[in-house]
Amino acid sequence: MTIHWCGTGLSAIPGLRRLIEAGQDVEVWNRSPDKARAAVGDLTKDIHAFKLDALSDALAAGDIIVSMLPGDWHVPLAQMAIGKSAHFVSSSYISPQMAALDTEAKAAGVALVNEVGLDPGIDHLMAHWLVADYRASRVYDAGNHISFQSYCGGIPKNANPFRYKFSWSPLGVLKALKSPSRSIRHYSELDVARPWDAITSYIAPLPQPEAFEVYPNRDSLPFMADYQFDPSWTVKDFVRGTMRLNGWHDAWKDVFAEIETLSGEAGETRLKEMSDKFWAENAYAPGEPDRVVLCVSLKAEREGTEVYHKTYVLDAWGDLRGSAMARLVSVPVSLAVEAVMNREIHAGVTPAPSDPKLVQRWLAEVDRLSQHLQIVDHL
Repeated sequence: MTIHWCGTGLSAIPGLRRLIEAGQDVEVWNRSPDKARAAVGDLTKDIHAFKLDALSDALAAGDIIVSMLPGDWHVPLAQMAIGKSAHFVSSSYISPQMAALDTEAKAAGVALVNEVGLDPGIDHLMAHWLVADYRASRVYDAGNHISFQSYCGGIPKNANPFRYKFSWSPLGVLKALKSPSRSIRHYSELDVARPWDAITSYIAPLPQPEAFEVYPNRDSLPFMADYQFDPSWTVKDFVRGTMRLNGWHDAWKDVFAEIETLSGEAGETRLKEMSDKFWAENAYAPGEPDRVVLCVSLKAEREGTEVYHKTYVLDAWGDLRGSAMARLVSVPVSLAVEAVMNREIHAGVTPAPSDPKLVQRWLAEVDRLSQHLQIVDHL
């Protein structure tokens, strides 16, 4: 069973190195073999130029493709995996095109595992833990009113005037600001076209409580089923969102104003120009520590009184092991690869697992990757 790890960008390296150091059979594929050699050449010489035909020739039944490439590569690689009776793993969200491969993957008996990075990924594990813990508690009642919040942010450990720093191209961040979101706030569906119109304050229950700006992203609603919310539950709030340093809204207000005016090909060109400027002015310096904060909370109320309220809190920052973001994205990917090898993940298209055994094991590894991981009981 050979692991074909495709992509050696900054967020891919710790998980890749972990698998190689564990003695797994890993072939490394990257568009620039020289960059791959700079990243892992001290551990392996099995490095190749990424080309679909070459990868297809090397792929055998039972192998695993890991895609740490841009999102438009995931579906073609997953289709290749199905055709070769191989498996597929990525950290990215399950797209409609990926979801459509579920029946075919099950028929082929192969696993197409996605959403096993940081967010999505570790946040899913925390949500599964909280829901299982609540269901097993003495206060569980189908009539309780449920509130769920999940906020994650990659932020500079040392704040800058722009209140944000980039560890890769800013273009993805800028494009995300043009994406609408859907969540539930106080029993009603909240549809937001512009993230900056829905910014609120959030106090993270860290050892020293800290205030952040947060806003909903993407479509939160399908994750109620993923997190095994009972359809009969009364949901007061449900949001998955992004976390930013306080002052981010003010620092970016001119960016928001311009993004509103952009459309078409000219808009794409301008976004690229903005991205290049931000990369030049607000990229992390070599060795500068980044920071990741993730808070996932579940609360149940009965007749207006809280009967259950816990938050899973993660705080991590760059250290001698490298960036926090790279560790927290790529090491869970490597855990998913191992789970596929051990036949612990079933065939078909799946997100991060809800199996309590895997949730517990993976979160124990996350604890080693972060400087602070805690379950806060607010009652």
